[in-house]
Amino acid sequence: MKIFQNKNFVKLFYAALFSQMGTTIGNMTFAFYLLDHFSNQPSYATFAELMYSLPTILVFFLVGVVADRFDRKKVAENCDWIRAGLTVILFGSLFLNSIPLIFFILFLRSAVTKFFFPAENSLVQGILTKEQYAQAAGLNQMLFSIFMVFGVGIGAAIYKTVGIHGAVIVDFLSFIISAFLIRSCNIPTSARLPNGKVKWNEMSFKSSLRDFKDGFIYIIKNRLLAVLVFGFFIFGIVNGAFAVLPMFTMKYELSPNNYEWYASFFAISLGFGLLTGSGIGTLIASKFKPHQLMIYPILITGVLIFFLGFTSNVAVFLAVVFIIGMCLGPINIAIGGWLPKIVHPKLMGRVSGWIDPLMMLAQSLTLGIIAVIFPQFVVDIDYLYYGMAAIILLVFIFYALTLPKLSKAFDLKEKKLKRQEQNQPNIKSV
Repeated sequence: MKIFQNKNFVKLFYAALFSQMGTTIGNMTFAFYLLDHFSNQPSYATFAELMYSLPTILVFFLVGVVADRFDRKKVAENCDWIRAGLTVILFGSLFLNSIPLIFFILFLRSAVTKFFFPAENSLVQGILTKEQYAQAAGLNQMLFSIFMVFGVGIGAAIYKTVGIHGAVIVDFLSFIISAFLIRSCNIPTSARLPNGKVKWNEMSFKSSLRDFKDGFIYIIKNRLLAVLVFGFFIFGIVNGAFAVLPMFTMKYELSPNNYEWYASFFAISLGFGLLTGSGIGTLIASKFKPHQLMIYPILITGVLIFFLGFTSNVAVFLAVVFIIGMCLGPINIAIGGWLPKIVHPKLMGRVSGWIDPLMMLAQSLTLGIIAVIFPQFVVDIDYLYYGMAAIILLVFIFYALTLPKLSKAFDLKEKKLKRQEQNQPNIKSV
């Protein structure tokens, strides 16, 4: 693939991989740690997940603005250095065995993480052509699936062998490697600073809110973009539920004595499913419209999540999760390849700045609801799966009614712009 000839893309690709992989390992091992030490209080594991999503409330209006107004390369690199420093503090706080302090460090580290991906995604858009966006989305999804498969498995192995401290060390090393990879990139100024150079003293709370509002207006005015961004809110609900439900299912229903390993098998099954689905999606992306790669997999996903509530067999549960992963792969490729075509490069950071808050809001709401209702009001975990399935099926209906029309309108607009560019005379200065 020609995309691998772009050294900057390869380095950013692996930088994002190491950054996310270490975070995933740390997140999973902290959940195991809390469930082991506070098995009578499953809400602790849910609150730990909330520490990864709630910081969005503090920084949601800044992340996209920072990615658009400042040097995107420096923003992404400095996020890694800061998270590495906070991880060192987290390592020390474990010896104090203070749950509030650990939660606070996790909260701060997550807040810094929110600035990384809008900056990194905007850099990727600036160094690729439109024809390479879908390829990049497919490759990103495939490698994400690989680290999901091995990352969570390694996290479980580390927790069983060297414990939570070993997982934090892996977390620290991942951020360091990611920072050095980003530093080694040679990215043109036009991609790093598409809106020109801005000084920190030129920024204010008022200007940040104005830029954040501009991103919202830009999304609302583009109906197709607004519909796609709404999809991220739904993905946040799924992410929030899948962050804790598989662990609860294994610990309290399917495998109480070996829940750590089977919870990691859930991630392995989902990861292999994503890997398979991403490979298939990358191959067929050019043969189908993006909306077709979204609508039908969403329907199948909703039906399969509903089926998860019925199964009482671990093997069947993991097999269904594998198929769900296969469905999610093409959906992510479709959205990942579609968004960069729709969004202007100068506004990519601000649009990305809205995506993460919506996902984290949905994830936080989901985790908060689960923490309140389980097991105090809803004793049977199966009903939580039924509720999630119902939401996904409603999204299928919504997308089936809106996406085909909006996709057709977007294609017509693109063809019109291409004809105008081809008919425009080539005027050379004398």
